[in-house]
Amino acid sequence: MTLERSFVTPADPDDFEHWLYAMDDALQRFISDLDESIALKLDYSEESLETIESLILKQYTSVEKILIPAESYRLDGLTRYVGETFRKAIGGRWEIRLDDPRYAFHGLPQLTGFSPRATPICPHSLVTAAVDRRQGNYLRTILENVKRRLR
Repeated sequence: MTLERSFVTPADPDDFEHWLYAMDDALQRFISDLDESIALKLDYSEESLETIESLILKQYTSVEKILIPAESYRLDGLTRYVGETFRKAIGGRWEIRLDDPRYAFHGLPQLTGFSPRATPICPHSLVTAAVDRRQGNYLRTILENVKRRLR
């Protein structure tokens, strides 16, 4: 898997390991490609999720537009940023499930292990849901709710 390729090939766990290994570099590239006024606000804080969501809502008017192949690099960067922001706030680790094609997050990186009984969090799904819901504070609200449930 090359660094330019964005999402994990569901059939290959090695791609996921490479995706994880490239996390810091991929996030750095993603952030450096953004307008400086936005990039300076991305500090992995809860507040920065509103900055990311504002970017998402300005860039994408529908879920279909964010899912086109030409947007895979940007979607990967958004997914990584949202996921790492959640991971830094609540703990856990990145995983991928490749064993059951019927599983809701099959082949998508997800966060697990932040609580013994917690439901996995799929940042890719959070990003696309933010596009669909168009609230401006959806991502931050989800993180706040997760943190509240973990207390």
